[in-house]
Amino acid sequence: MSPELGKPVHNQMAVATFIGPLNGEYHGKNTLERKNSGKRRVFVQTESGSVLGIELDRGDNVHTVKRKLRLALNVPTDESSLVCGDMVLKNDLSIVRNDSPLLLTRNFLHRSSSTPCLSPTGKDLQQRDQSGPIEVLGYSDQFSRTKQLVVDIVKAIRNGIDPVPVHGGLGGAYYFRNCSGENIAIVKPTDEEPYAPNNPKGFVGKALGQPGLKRSIRVGETGFREVAAFLLDYNNFANVPDTALVKITHSVFNVNDGVKGNVHRNGKQASKIASLQQFIPHDFDASDHGTSSFPVAAVHRIGILDIRILNTDRHAGNLLVRKLDGGGRFGRVELVPIDHGLCLPESLEDPYFEWIHWPQASIPFSDDELVYINKLDPFKDSDMLRMELPMIREACLRVLVLCTIFLKEAAAFGLCLSEIGEMMSREYRGHEEEPSELEIICIEAKTLLDEEISYFEPKAGREEFQFELDSGEEELDLAPTTEEKMKTERTFRFGSKGGNGRYLLSKLEESVEEGMDGHEGNELPPRSDDCVSVVLDRIPNVSKLSTSLKNISIGEKSWRHLGSMQKNGYLAGTSSGNRSVNEQRPMSSNFVMLADMNEEEWMRFLENFQRLLRPAFANRKAGNVGQRQRQRLGTSCQF
Repeated sequence: MSPELGKPVHNQMAVATFIGPLNGEYHGKNTLERKNSGKRRVFVQTESGSVLGIELDRGDNVHTVKRKLRLALNVPTDESSLVCGDMVLKNDLSIVRNDSPLLLTRNFLHRSSSTPCLSPTGKDLQQRDQSGPIEVLGYSDQFSRTKQLVVDIVKAIRNGIDPVPVHGGLGGAYYFRNCSGENIAIVKPTDEEPYAPNNPKGFVGKALGQPGLKRSIRVGETGFREVAAFLLDYNNFANVPDTALVKITHSVFNVNDGVKGNVHRNGKQASKIASLQQFIPHDFDASDHGTSSFPVAAVHRIGILDIRILNTDRHAGNLLVRKLDGGGRFGRVELVPIDHGLCLPESLEDPYFEWIHWPQASIPFSDDELVYINKLDPFKDSDMLRMELPMIREACLRVLVLCTIFLKEAAAFGLCLSEIGEMMSREYRGHEEEPSELEIICIEAKTLLDEEISYFEPKAGREEFQFELDSGEEELDLAPTTEEKMKTERTFRFGSKGGNGRYLLSKLEESVEEGMDGHEGNELPPRSDDCVSVVLDRIPNVSKLSTSLKNISIGEKSWRHLGSMQKNGYLAGTSSGNRSVNEQRPMSSNFVMLADMNEEEWMRFLENFQRLLRPAFANRKAGNVGQRQRQRLGTSCQF
């Protein structure tokens, strides 16, 4: 999670950039860009949810867009910024692609007592949203079926068949129908998500871009994650329904008036940025059906996708079940995964995998599944998402890269789906939250990176701590080369082998002397040309934590829940009552920061990460990692 993510809105723009290496960087590749000819169009959304489609002339800039927005929607644009994901647009709009969604955010700076009076030109007065009732945002050929759905929906609307609100869930959602009155799509406006300004079910109180149900997933940003999951599901491997980001206009949508009000603008058209997903007729969901009849391949394929995208909300309610043979309750069925708005967080989160203890997840991957996993390329995936979803944040893409590498290495090593899921999942002991085995590996990889950086930095005025080993083999302290010396020092950072495979967070303050109590811990590690291969004989080391971890910034006491966590997940009921947003949202620990590394550091981190994986997998296979039944917190956040 970005260090700025939790700040109040007056200290942070609603869709803010990362402070540090990722701030303002543009990561698109010229080879993927499509050249725009003639005019371009953008869709600008305000913090309150209003949306305007604007045709850009060649000479238009941020100031002219703001002026058009102010005249068309009568919204203030003084002391505001125009942003697209991580990018704050200063004035030049040449980097903005056609049909890109932008967000107008308030800066909350001191406002002048006088506002200049601008006389609109004739061209400004003609500024109106010229887009159609539904516009698909994106270039991908995968949206072709969605565009046909749009044609059917528009035809039905013109014939007087209006959409129907969905009454379940926490956010606003609507069934759109065809001319026969059949549901063919479900639309979720981004400004009607839980805690968003126009949420129709009382869960309000946040501006677009502030922390949402998950602190590392911002309000108004679940829609593009739904689309990302669909785009990443190559060849419909996991059976994700067709999904696209759209700009859509209809009078059925909810618009709140005031902070506590929930007054709908009856009869008035409201334009929204929303996710549009094909509606899949089904018989029930996984919570209503015995899991023993689920096909092994279907469970594996959905699990593979969930691991890649670090799905934090794969509960039974978002696994639809369709009968294939029309027979009884336990006939052949098909699984359809939906609701991917809580995937690809900005930092490593605790995932929720409903399938983790299903018997199918313990069956080894098939050859076809292993071939599919082996062909995955997270860097190409990231480039594709930057092209199709320019508002996606780099931190989300780093999570995708990390988790895909983890999946590929684990599958190649021979781990099954349940073992991979367990290594990615945290445990809870009372009010303490422990990092997952994946996070532990990341912590060690980051430690190695920090040591590499600090070793070559000037040492003036800096004290180094190096504990002593009572081994009598003093010659090992003298490495013949600088590189080997670094490798030797690293091997001393780890304690004894064994333990239960988890770093209990209270152990972070444990002294290094205690870490040397075990018999194996007193043995000197062998020297090797590959420092990480030596080190990882001792990963994961649970009972005694290395001293280096004590200096890692993982959020002071961020794992302490202090009794404030809801036992039953995010919300105790279906109504928010008078509770504040912070009271309804559980705390979320953040043990590893991925966004604070520049590009060179990130690549070096990944190299360390990959070298640490296979020994960690071997340790788990050898039984050195405790595999207890986890105490899981419910995270059913249907919206």
